[in-house]
Amino acid sequence: MRAAGIQLALLLIAAGCSPGAHSAGRSTAELIADSGFHDGPHFPVGWKYRPREPAAVAPAAMVASSAPLATDAGVEVLRAGGNAIDAAVAVGFALAVAYPEAGNIGGGGYMLIRLADGRTAAIDYREIAPAAAFRDMYVDSTGALTTASVSGRAASGIPGAVAGMAQVLARYGSMPLARVIEPALRLARDGFIVDSVLAASIAEKRPLITRFAGGPTFFPGGMSLRRGSRLVQPELAATLEAIAQQGVGGFYRGRVPQLVAKEAERDCPTSVTPHWRASHGCGVITAEDFARYRPAWRTPLRTTYRGFTIYSMPPSSSGGVTVGEALNILEGFPSLAPYGTADYFHLAASAFQRAFIDRNALLGDPDFVRIPTDRLLSKRYAAERRRTILSDRATPTAALTAVQREGTETTPFSVVDAKGNAVSATTTLNSLYGSGVYVRGAGFFLNNEMDDFTSQPGIPNQFGLIQGASNAIAPGKRMLSAMAPTIVLDPAGRTFLLIGGRGGPRIITSVAQVILNVIDHRMTLADAMSAPRIHHQALPDTIRYEAGGIEPTELAKLRAMGYALGSQEKIGAQVAAIRRVRAGYEGMTDPRGDGKAAGY
Repeated sequence: MRAAGIQLALLLIAAGCSPGAHSAGRSTAELIADSGFHDGPHFPVGWKYRPREPAAVAPAAMVASSAPLATDAGVEVLRAGGNAIDAAVAVGFALAVAYPEAGNIGGGGYMLIRLADGRTAAIDYREIAPAAAFRDMYVDSTGALTTASVSGRAASGIPGAVAGMAQVLARYGSMPLARVIEPALRLARDGFIVDSVLAASIAEKRPLITRFAGGPTFFPGGMSLRRGSRLVQPELAATLEAIAQQGVGGFYRGRVPQLVAKEAERDCPTSVTPHWRASHGCGVITAEDFARYRPAWRTPLRTTYRGFTIYSMPPSSSGGVTVGEALNILEGFPSLAPYGTADYFHLAASAFQRAFIDRNALLGDPDFVRIPTDRLLSKRYAAERRRTILSDRATPTAALTAVQREGTETTPFSVVDAKGNAVSATTTLNSLYGSGVYVRGAGFFLNNEMDDFTSQPGIPNQFGLIQGASNAIAPGKRMLSAMAPTIVLDPAGRTFLLIGGRGGPRIITSVAQVILNVIDHRMTLADAMSAPRIHHQALPDTIRYEAGGIEPTELAKLRAMGYALGSQEKIGAQVAAIRRVRAGYEGMTDPRGDGKAAGY
């Protein structure tokens, strides 16, 4: 009863009503209708997440991230007078301390911004390949693909997170770098109490973490950190202090890149060829690679869906193009079939399949390859793709081709401030704890983003993606990403939804499905995040679905349509979103993870 009362109170707040309004004889259903919330989807019996759960609601500002302590850091900066950009950078640095499995300064990411005056911006601080990288660096002397791109010293690109966050703060922030790093520095220097989620994550990845230098920090005395213990990271604190005092030079010059280069060379012979070094897991990163790194400002992609405007990241992220193409395909249907039906999942899967075919074949770093972005996001091209969808049959991926050329693990976070400035960002190490390589003396894990390149044509990467030559390895090149930070405006041009996700290529389908759930199926934000998801990435030619998320009768219909089906525990392990409502903003992090949304 108490939970139901809290839920009703939050709905009343979102509707701009006081809880006392219920005593005036109005039913709960009427109050929900007045709030603009839909009556709720019909999830399968026994689905793990309950419908109609409340989201966090705040009248002025909101932060949503994968780690509660990082969310708190963002709210702290907002309350101190910072804007959304200040808070987003504070969240990014705090994730590096409190969420070491994914939110780390040893990786990179993307940030999408919409300012209160309507201006938009996008910054690409994706990792880049070292200068010594080359196309076949992970192929051994027999022609077989090694695992050196997944774990170990050869798996890392040059980190971009520090440079990207510092540059966006300098251009759009209102606080100095030292101030926004302060919460993260405090967490690293003084430590924080390990919760059950972090304890379980560390224990699960023990073989990877202890293989290199992370053991003493995360397994002191050989014992895994337990819930209730305090994690103090003095080496990371020293690195954050250097960044606070020296800016990007405190990370990209001097002590830190020297430590990274030393770690890359550790236990590896020097009198061997670069090919031998890379294929045998020896790093090729140098201090000069760090000094050369620069983030890239991009023009946000803009498309529309049923009267809503969608801003998203362009390449080197594939998220914006792929989400946009899928939505454009679906927009041509006057309406979508009811949520949960085989007909709906057929249309969604078909749109994802076609968008991923183009993604895998054509997208890459725009500084290295020509990408037909305008055509891929055109309504005319979407109509061509839509005409290949049969109403009652699956289309084999082998029967579809990409448009011809003309002429991980991640962590998302979203912030909106009291003035209406909005940020959607995603940062990553790729896999959990990245390459596993922990930089001694600097206190952070290095990414394993080199696996996001096409290491060998026709061979899938760790996420099962089979990609094309556009994404081949080259020195100084950004590897293709599935990250999809997105900002949606309502038909009146007001910020409506900020969203991003985690989970490799499943980020794309998760973000798209939350948007569909809100716009087409008129779900609350909480229901849109909790609803069962599917995933189709063209190859393997299979619809993946969450176990228990589709009724058996609907699964049978999909099989009859010719689909191969495969279940898994969850799709899109973490989505973070903020939605504007009548009383301000509601925030939600994915029930599949353990983040936090909070505001004031």
